[in-house]
Amino acid sequence: MAKKKKPAAAKTATKKAAKKAAKKPVKKAVKKAVKKATAKGPEWAKEGSPAPDFTATAHDGSKVTLSSLKGKPVVLYFYPKDDTPGCTVEACGFRDSHGKLGKHKAVVLGVSPDSPKSHVKFRTKYKLPFTLLADEDHKLAEAYGAWREKSLYGKAYMGVARSTFVIDAAGKVAKAFTAVKPEGHDKEVLAAVAALK
Repeated sequence: MAKKKKPAAAKTATKKAAKKAAKKPVKKAVKKAVKKATAKGPEWAKEGSPAPDFTATAHDGSKVTLSSLKGKPVVLYFYPKDDTPGCTVEACGFRDSHGKLGKHKAVVLGVSPDSPKSHVKFRTKYKLPFTLLADEDHKLAEAYGAWREKSLYGKAYMGVARSTFVIDAAGKVAKAFTAVKPEGHDKEVLAAVAALK
């Protein structure tokens, strides 16, 4: 018995459905890859590369330019907010290690999106002996890759990722800490500064 031929329209519909089904996993994979790449955020300032130069307003209203500090190691650390638990632990760690860092002539600069006025209160409250920079437009954090997408209670938002960059006397990024835990961070930074040639 001869097989019934499918109408041309049915054949076309079957081919289209097959093509669509084949494209689905590819589309899904592409979407997944794009999402993953986006989640990584901007590129961090790389070790061995010149540190992005900047001029920023300090807590006392003065201007600090990175290139003017050449010849000294610089510890540039980004933190989310003044006078919050993790940021206070981290800042007090740098305060307690300040003398040891000073022996290596290291300059410590803390950076957050807070205002100079907020920085003055924070410094006074915890007797912080180093400079805090106001990065209210987060341009400095962006330059170092520290302005990233974060998540809180399932909601995505942009903010500062806790990170530290040890910049050598020649102005290059010698060490980048991009997943910082506040407790004891000052000690790993001190070790990185001490290791500079």
